Amino acid sequence: MKDFITPPNHIHFLAKKLFENCGEIIDGSIAYLEPNGGGPTDLHTHAHSHLFIVIQGQAKIILNGHEKIINKNESFLVNGNIPHSVWNNTDTTTIMVGISVK
Repeated sequence: MKDFITPPNHIHFLAKKLFENCGEIIDGSIAYLEPNGGGPTDLHTHAHSHLFIVIQGQAKIILNGHEKIINKNESFLVNGNIPHSVWNNTDTTTIMVGISVK
């Protein structure tokens, strides 16, 4: 598993840093995106940003005409001021954690 390490004094334990300081956490949620699922259907903006972490599957973030693919065990910070939406990019369920940050 790429970029995973075993920290000192740990056994049978793999860890991977997903992000550094992204700001103040507002809230967090877990989402199950079924095939062809996602949203919102129209791109949207808001004052806070989203840190998305893919736990299973693959997500596609649409950012004002550009696409960013997030694979399992990866994260991506979406600036809330950029029009965006998030979609499942596989034919199975994608599981994501979303953290809203200031």
